[in-house]
Amino acid sequence: MDDEAPGRKDPGGAYGTPQKYDPTFKGPIYDRGCTDVACCVLLVVAVVGYVAVGLVAWTHGDPRKVIYPTDSRGQFCGQQGTPNENKPFLFYFDIVKCASPLVLLEFQCPTTQICVSKCPDRYLTYLGAYSAGSPADLDYYRQFCVPGFRPLQKAPIEVLKDKECPAMLIPSTPLARRCFPALRAKKGVVMVGNETTYDDGRGRRRNVTELLEGAKKANVVLEARQLAMKIFEDYTVSWYWIIIGLVIAMVVSFVFIVLLRYLAGIMVWVMIVMVILVLGYGIFHCYMEYAKLKGEAGSDVSLKDLGFQTDLRVYLHLRQTWLAFMIILCVVEVVIVLLLIFLRKRILIAIALIKEASRAVGHIMMSLLFPLCTFFLLCLCIAYWASTAVFLSTSNEAIYKVFNETACQFSGQTCKPETFNTSNVTKVCPDAQCLFAFYGGETAYHKYLIVFQFYNVFMFFWLANFVIALGQVTLAGAFASYYWAFKKPDDIPAFPLFSSFGRALRYHTGSLAFGSLILAIVQVIRVTLEYLDHRLKAADNKFAKFLLSCLKCCFWCLEKFIKFLNRNAYIMIAVYGTNFCTSARNAFFLLMRNIIRVAVLDKVTDFLFFLGKLLIVGSVGILAFFFFTQRIKLVQDTAPSLNYYWVPILTVIVGSYLIAHGFFSVYGMCVDTLFLCFCEDLERNDGSPERPYYMSPELSEILLKGSLEPSKSADGQG
Repeated sequence: MDDEAPGRKDPGGAYGTPQKYDPTFKGPIYDRGCTDVACCVLLVVAVVGYVAVGLVAWTHGDPRKVIYPTDSRGQFCGQQGTPNENKPFLFYFDIVKCASPLVLLEFQCPTTQICVSKCPDRYLTYLGAYSAGSPADLDYYRQFCVPGFRPLQKAPIEVLKDKECPAMLIPSTPLARRCFPALRAKKGVVMVGNETTYDDGRGRRRNVTELLEGAKKANVVLEARQLAMKIFEDYTVSWYWIIIGLVIAMVVSFVFIVLLRYLAGIMVWVMIVMVILVLGYGIFHCYMEYAKLKGEAGSDVSLKDLGFQTDLRVYLHLRQTWLAFMIILCVVEVVIVLLLIFLRKRILIAIALIKEASRAVGHIMMSLLFPLCTFFLLCLCIAYWASTAVFLSTSNEAIYKVFNETACQFSGQTCKPETFNTSNVTKVCPDAQCLFAFYGGETAYHKYLIVFQFYNVFMFFWLANFVIALGQVTLAGAFASYYWAFKKPDDIPAFPLFSSFGRALRYHTGSLAFGSLILAIVQVIRVTLEYLDHRLKAADNKFAKFLLSCLKCCFWCLEKFIKFLNRNAYIMIAVYGTNFCTSARNAFFLLMRNIIRVAVLDKVTDFLFFLGKLLIVGSVGILAFFFFTQRIKLVQDTAPSLNYYWVPILTVIVGSYLIAHGFFSVYGMCVDTLFLCFCEDLERNDGSPERPYYMSPELSEILLKGSLEPSKSADGQG
């Protein structure tokens, strides 16, 4: 394994020693060797294993289990090519039994469930239909009995005992492909039809509230499903407007970046002023809404008294909501203004660095489109992870268990529907049934499903971090070739972006795999801690919660530090071709030797870029708010009618931030690369004719501040 570039000395020095002049150094090393080969091999083996897990999951998995409801035999309702193709709804024989605590434990009602073509629309009992002898009633009733049932061949008592038909039918409505009683409230009284009681088909009168309780437990996430359905409806009527909003965000971001290329200084100050104005308008708007609600009925209710509401529009009718928004915006405004006051001199220096970054981006314009490549690869990683997770979670076999109404020693044991009626269970427990319980399995594959899921999550983090690292190294190599070009732009190599991408894949796949592996391990630990924290929410062990909170905080800080170290290590890899550990060490000590410059320059530019993203997101977000709330008179009739207008607004805001972040990430990587190269340039050279600076005259003029003689650099660059 060749961890060092051939024919040159270690550029990092010994544990923080500044660099000495190296006459052989001419910028980025193009003649380099492979680094961290062992990690490259490990990545290839892991990817092969990941593909194998995906193939096994796709062989055993069945996503229909997520999409379609399942009857008591484990068959899908409404699935094409099956006997239930024209039966899309699930019908419960006795939904009252769904109120049993067993539902919360097994996620299965202890009653027979069949697939039906439509939900019952009338009240009818089997005894009533049989006694009346009406062929029409019996024929209607038969569609809610088990498949193959033939009326008049058994006595009604035998039919109900064998659970071949429900004892009663209740007017129902479909919800999430399941038939639920059509209950309604009249003056606070729950009713079905016009009755508060009903005949259960066995000669007993029961209260309608029992149906309500059963319906609630039959679907423990009923309200969540309703919310999800309304959100889905909002997306179906507003998706094209959301796309238009994201396109506007993309155009604004691109125009902003192009203007930054030619008018960096002016654009930075315009950006600062615009951010202050946008926040100021937000404060003014919140105050106007707060004042407008004064005296209105119900507007003085506190957020605590209101509690959580799925319809977020309710909160906008409270004065306390707008007061909270106004306070938050005021705090943000004051913080930004104070930072600008204290950093006013540093901002001038940061603008010089941004101008230099603008020139570098101008010579390598393809770099602005490179994030699309990274985004595409990340989408592939997400799609593979999500599909594999779905197939793994649906690759179990149908498990049947014994369900009964009375005490039974066989309750909860697994059974086989084919042999259940002839088994000893029905003799000991006459009311027992063999019903579909869940999907599971006893094979070796099913036992290790949790391991495969964990491996799927781990590989997702590793590959996603690898893709991000590849993008960072590619951009760093391209921008480093600009900085170390002595005569700009004549000495910049042809196609610097593609050349850097090729070098990264050919020589440094192992180093990228090493850095992304470390980060993935930390992220998986964080996910595990979040899972444990979720499980311990109901526990009363305060020490465990405190310890878990401390661990979460520590690993969050560790993740941020590793990301910072990796980013700078990748820049050193792109420039010198050294392995990951050497590059990380050199980058860390180089930054420590220039810690003041790091705080003054690098972080101030990050702050300015954040203001740029805030400006774009805020502008597009305000436009989306006025459009979707139908406050723009010119397009008032064009805006779609929505259940929750915050759904498209939040989507546009989040999407705009991701788009703006993608464009500004190029500038951020350019600034970080140029800054690291600048620090290296200062340690290697002194501006003399024999050892001239590689930085541009404009950069040296403001960064060196006369402590060194920038004219030498200017003379050297001609």
